[in-house]
Amino acid sequence: MAFSTGGNGWGGRSRGRLSSMSDINVVPLVDIMLVLLVIFMITAHVMEFGLEVDVPRVRQTKDSAKDLPVVTITKNGELYLNQDPININVLAGEIRKRFAGVHEVYVRADKDTIWDVIAQVISELGEAKLAVNMVTQPVDEAERPRQQ
Repeated sequence: MAFSTGGNGWGGRSRGRLSSMSDINVVPLVDIMLVLLVIFMITAHVMEFGLEVDVPRVRQTKDSAKDLPVVTITKNGELYLNQDPININVLAGEIRKRFAGVHEVYVRADKDTIWDVIAQVISELGEAKLAVNMVTQPVDEAERPRQQ
């Protein structure tokens, strides 16, 4: 906080000279920085993409740029349809409702997921006449042991 000594109390002229304020007011700068910090902290976790699922690795992979529904199955057997939790009983109907005209679905399952849940999801999608594409990761050739 800056103040002047003497004068008329308005910080005006004092004996013919102009008084100047030599301190910088940093309160607005600190306020702005704190607001930006809070905004960054709130949105940082939102920028993370998707659910953490460790899919199995295979040699052959296929890339697709189509916008298709993705059913994700976590280690605990929880189901998600494109980031939204979903019940297996309404899975096929919800896919038909959200993605009109789609005839195929990607299924991402953690490699440690019990097979029973995966089989039930595939069966449910098969009954709805939807083709199932399993999502995998390519094998890194540097990690594979050499066979002689």
